[in-house]
Amino acid sequence: MALPINVSSPCVIRALKTHDSKTLTLIFNPRSAPAFRNPRNIILMQAQNSPSPRKSPRRSSYGSSRRSILKKSFTQEQVVFSAPVSDDPMVGIIGGGMAGLVCALYLEKRGIRSTVFDTGIHGLGGRMGTRVVEPGHLIFDHGAQFFTVSDPRFSELVNKWIQNGLVCRWQGTVGELEAGGQFVPLTSSSPRYIGVGGMRPLADSILSETSMVEVVRPCWISKLEPYNGMWYLSEKENQQWQSDAVVIAHNGKCANRLLASSGLPRVAGQMKRLELSSIWALLAAFEDPLPVPDSSSAFPLEGAFVKGVDAVSWMANNSKKLSSDQGRGPHCWTFFSTAAFGKRNKVPQENIPNATAEKVKTSMLEGVEIALGLSKGSLQRPLYTRLQLWGAAVPRNSPSIPCIFDAQGRAGICGDWLLGSSLEAAAISGMAMANHMADYFQSGGVVRAADEFSVGLQNEFRQLQGHDIGRIDN
Repeated sequence: MALPINVSSPCVIRALKTHDSKTLTLIFNPRSAPAFRNPRNIILMQAQNSPSPRKSPRRSSYGSSRRSILKKSFTQEQVVFSAPVSDDPMVGIIGGGMAGLVCALYLEKRGIRSTVFDTGIHGLGGRMGTRVVEPGHLIFDHGAQFFTVSDPRFSELVNKWIQNGLVCRWQGTVGELEAGGQFVPLTSSSPRYIGVGGMRPLADSILSETSMVEVVRPCWISKLEPYNGMWYLSEKENQQWQSDAVVIAHNGKCANRLLASSGLPRVAGQMKRLELSSIWALLAAFEDPLPVPDSSSAFPLEGAFVKGVDAVSWMANNSKKLSSDQGRGPHCWTFFSTAAFGKRNKVPQENIPNATAEKVKTSMLEGVEIALGLSKGSLQRPLYTRLQLWGAAVPRNSPSIPCIFDAQGRAGICGDWLLGSSLEAAAISGMAMANHMADYFQSGGVVRAADEFSVGLQNEFRQLQGHDIGRIDN
């Protein structure tokens, strides 16, 4: 049984001694203060005004003026916001990939503002990554290679891209390539779609449909702190933004670190259960066409799921897929490693040692030779190469739910891994998170609605079935 302690002053908390081991619940009722916000611009807070953790063990680490209820858990304190949500709420979305951007778009459809924080230096999109190298106009999709459509909600979004000339069907031959050069084309019941100028413009297209979404990039949100009825999002302790609710739209070690001391133990617990594979992407441009095997369709392969090769699971000819001038070089290819290869050669993706990069590049090019049935050392030397490690590329398990939401802490998760691994899954997850959060806001966002609106906090994870090819899924 919890013993409530009513604290009428926002400035003083006295430790109370009890004669038994009953749980203490501290209910804070601070004086009301107007939220400092600007409805159209990003809010920048000075470091000296940041809420600071208390050093005294007798006091809550969240500060005494936060309008919330703290409940003790085994790992960290669960934050519970007790005041009604603002009439004009702001949502902070951490991650600007497909899920985060679609979440922002659909929040706006419900009249809710948001700020998207993304680490991308070159642009938004996450794994909708396209790299263009000048001079020579070398072009590579180095994340998602193509996508399919099965859900009518995603189909509506894709049809707009098609009408705007951003997406088209991939007419090239895609199949399975056995080690030694044996290629078998694959038929697909669903059309494969690609970005006309690569995948990244799709992210810009989503953002162009909004007028109530702010973007901050490149930005590494390193801390979440609940304070005075709001969430405070900090970057390296020197910049700070505030929001009424937060959405985590990325995963991996950075997300786990962010949630570790956020006051969201149930959300953090679900995120930590996620198992991910690391995948190496090698971008390579060759002066002459690669000697790829012909297929029965009379057109050489443009994409192939590679089987029987340790270092390579996927290869795609970007020049044929993305360029209108297909007959001239250079010829740009994207190669993905297997998950097993990625695991054996895992290093911090932010700081890849030169020796590791050279080893991985050599091994993957040798894998290309094996896949194409070429003799060792006979593959032409690429005139351009670039390596990227996707440290949290492909999920190995999933809770099979569209989103996770902790109504007590006004925090949610969206991402493709919640439903599997695809661009469609990411978009559906972002839509679901936006609509669920909007419904919660319409309820008033009070504590009594927490049980009704919390979702996904207890769902079990299941292992995902499929080929051990470690691709960035379609």
